[in-house]
Amino acid sequence: MSDVNMLGTVQKCTVLKKITEGFVVSANNQEIHLPDEEVAEIDRELELNDTLDLFIYSDKKGRVSATLSIPEITRDSYGWAKVVEVVPNMGAFVDIGLRDKDILVSNDHLPLWKSVWPKEGDHLFVSLEIDKKGRLLAEPISEQEVMDDLEQAPENLLHQEVTARVYRAIKAGTTVLTGEGYRGFIHPSERKEEPRLGETVTARVINVKEDGTINLSLRPLKQEGMREDAEVIYDYLVENDGVMPFHDKSDPEAIRNTFNISKSAFKRALGQLMKEDKVEQTEGQTSIKH
Repeated sequence: MSDVNMLGTVQKCTVLKKITEGFVVSANNQEIHLPDEEVAEIDRELELNDTLDLFIYSDKKGRVSATLSIPEITRDSYGWAKVVEVVPNMGAFVDIGLRDKDILVSNDHLPLWKSVWPKEGDHLFVSLEIDKKGRLLAEPISEQEVMDDLEQAPENLLHQEVTARVYRAIKAGTTVLTGEGYRGFIHPSERKEEPRLGETVTARVINVKEDGTINLSLRPLKQEGMREDAEVIYDYLVENDGVMPFHDKSDPEAIRNTFNISKSAFKRALGQLMKEDKVEQTEGQTSIKH
């Protein structure tokens, strides 16, 4: 195994010699640098021919190096990594626990729409890979890998609130993993805004499916939602001189494009405003009552 192919793996290494900035260790007949700052964590003196389990990576200078701090995330295991920087033309750098090295999640593995790219402080569920140039990169988990290692959600989770992180963000819907490892799906109709990849959300369980996955909603319960929707509609009226070309017979798609709610939700909210005597409908439009 070449030193590049060892990147991102844990290897049993043998101490060969002491050098100015640390030690040289050997794994699979390849010489690797073990920095002094790593050895400082050992409560004994390292001696020649000692063996250690070390994580192999490339440092900021591009040297193949070893560390005693073995991260949860390797080429053989997934884990959540905190986003520390987002670079528009490159991707997102994540912290996997290395002392002096953050790992890039390439923009090739991020959503097409930058509006749902992760932000600093979000968390991505990744493992490590080596690209064609021999660089160690982080890569988000695939849908198949989630399903292969699925934790079955219990039926009594229905109507409960769960906290989850987004591991896949596409127009067809948002896919999340809860802290317990349950896989959840949020349909576009169950969200007002599309969550970011890596964002942590609190959602309501609206269905526990036979395959052990759950369907979630980011929308409030109907009564709370109606109040929120009514406020959005009324604010829209205020911003448009008290009149709008929308009414209870308006096109559903036009309503969704403008207010990001269904026609039925729009009609409920409009009915609430009319009941409160705040608006009226006349000649195919709705206006604020004065």
